[in-house]
Amino acid sequence: MFSKACEYGIRAAIFIAEQSLLNNKVSKVVIAKAIDSPVEFTAKTLQILTKAGIVNSDRGPHGGFYFNQNQLHSIFLSDIVSLIDGNGIYENCGLGLKECSEDQPCPVHSQFKAIRSNLKKMLEHSSLYDLAIGLKAKETFLKR
Repeated sequence: MFSKACEYGIRAAIFIAEQSLLNNKVSKVVIAKAIDSPVEFTAKTLQILTKAGIVNSDRGPHGGFYFNQNQLHSIFLSDIVSLIDGNGIYENCGLGLKECSEDQPCPVHSQFKAIRSNLKKMLEHSSLYDLAIGLKAKETFLKR
């Protein structure tokens, strides 16, 4: 459903959020290992997130990627998805048809419309803070 870049972006942001709760800044290598992603692919994704102002980064020996505590409550998964994959996930046909609408629906149009709506609500209500808390409490995981 999401591109690999978006999946890695979401996983990286959640991991960085968890580490930020612990007042840690993390390197791209540590992030890549924690989310089971290639380092260079992770670096490109982090560059996108940083350039957009979603993730902070500092250079140098005490640098790394991090969130300020107040950011964690105001960044939602929908922000990351929109940035990396765009809003097509909320609008495109479930079967990938170019012409699919209320007037000319594909066979799964009605069912997929409900799924897209629920997905959008979930992404818009899932803050990095809430997801990081679950990870920190070991109730959820990013890698097996």
